[in-house]
Amino acid sequence: MSVLVAALVAAAAVLTGPPASAAALTEVTSFGTNPTGLRMHVYVPDRVQEKPPVLLAIHWCTGSGPAMYSGTEFARLADRYGFVVVYPSATRGGACFDVSSARALRRDGGSDPVGIMSMVRYALQRHGGDASRVFVTGVSSGAMMTNVMLANYPDVFAAGAVFAGVPDGCFATADGSGWNSACANGTILKTPQQWGDIARSAYPGYSGTRPRVQLWHGTADDTLRYPNFGEEIDQWTNVHGLSATPTSTDQPQQGWTRTRYGDKVEAYSLQGVGHNLMASGMAQRAIQFFGLDQGGTTEPPGDGDGCAVSYAVNAWNTGLVASITVTNTGSAAINGWTLGFTLPAGQAITSGWGAAYRPESGAVTAANVSYNAAIPAGGSVGIGFQATHTGGTGAPSAFTLNGAACGAS
Repeated sequence: MSVLVAALVAAAAVLTGPPASAAALTEVTSFGTNPTGLRMHVYVPDRVQEKPPVLLAIHWCTGSGPAMYSGTEFARLADRYGFVVVYPSATRGGACFDVSSARALRRDGGSDPVGIMSMVRYALQRHGGDASRVFVTGVSSGAMMTNVMLANYPDVFAAGAVFAGVPDGCFATADGSGWNSACANGTILKTPQQWGDIARSAYPGYSGTRPRVQLWHGTADDTLRYPNFGEEIDQWTNVHGLSATPTSTDQPQQGWTRTRYGDKVEAYSLQGVGHNLMASGMAQRAIQFFGLDQGGTTEPPGDGDGCAVSYAVNAWNTGLVASITVTNTGSAAINGWTLGFTLPAGQAITSGWGAAYRPESGAVTAANVSYNAAIPAGGSVGIGFQATHTGGTGAPSAFTLNGAACGAS
């Protein structure tokens, strides 16, 4: 929302850089009904599937479609797997999407969702897309709009991934304002049935298949507070006719707790993570949840075939230095990279070299700097950082490079 951590915008270009492809982000100026004057950008990889899936990627407040393109890994993943990405841009003050008005919270009621649906239809028609494989994701304001789109158009979207959002309808206001403090603060609490009824009311009478939903939230979110995570789980499990008691629970990596509810809903709780939670590797997990990594994949030049990471620690009583070597084990050069890993609890980066690190603890992204963006096939790059610790000096348990898992030593 309007108070989303400013660093997300400032670091957007640093986080991932341009995708490793000759394809470019393109603005579309005429795409259909657009009552609120949204802008549309689209990214089409050089090589796409015969009937490409379409992913709608929706930005945070103060952001834009181009910022969502450069600040997340979805375009790089589109290069790898051959799908089309649509990036809407809000144009009202604060660049937040309308998830509050009565018009926005019903199917074809008007406001931003209508313009966004026009973008989806345009992309499907223009690029010969697969209407059965349309997906939506978003961060903060975009996460809230993701829930709205899933409720308004359950017949359009196969699945959605929500990064730091609130339930559909939670932000509704009656006074015309766009901000709902009670919802943002996590004080609007309803039963699963009540939340489910709100989502169902967006498209009365619909009885078809409902989209699968993936939810992400940080326990330390001080913008859209953590109770909203549980309310989202209540809403979407009820919509699918499921119990809000998980069918399985695991920890994919340190600090992450994943709960699953049948095969329709999964939720990631990120311990100690704030509102600015999008980190390297999360987009890959969303793509896997959508099934976009299965079948019809492409491997563009420059994206490489694999990676390996060596990690060495020199520690003392309250501090440590970590030396990291990233090796491109693939057959093609990598041009622009981000290394993702989660620091053990109690470690916090104080300074670093060879990469831009953010945040300083938890799920960290290390993005290339100007002089080491390219890693030739078989080549390596050395980076590192200094950190404080509270007793635990171990290494991260896993690493990803541009969203793909790396071997570690």
